[in-house]
Amino acid sequence: MRKPVHNPREAAEIVAIQALSFIAGDAERLGLFLAESGIGPETLRTAAADPQFLASVLDFVMRDDATVQAFASVSQLHPTNIAAARQALGDSHWERDVP
Repeated sequence: MRKPVHNPREAAEIVAIQALSFIAGDAERLGLFLAESGIGPETLRTAAADPQFLASVLDFVMRDDATVQAFASVSQLHPTNIAAARQALGDSHWERDVP
């Protein structure tokens, strides 16, 4: 049995990681996300440690009603919980590091 999460930011990061998994589960959706974020599949794991990147994952999911509804259904979350998770991650904008 999992330990309950009481930290809103930690819970939001968990939702965002679930959203990233949801995105990765569909090749077309993943391709679109990678193209828009400017990162490659090999850097997803590293980027997922960045709360700003996780916020951008939730932004991607929430921008389209069909996508947010599909993710809500798969994750068994209400769309308002997804929006609350996005808010808990803050308003900062993520951009990939350019070498």
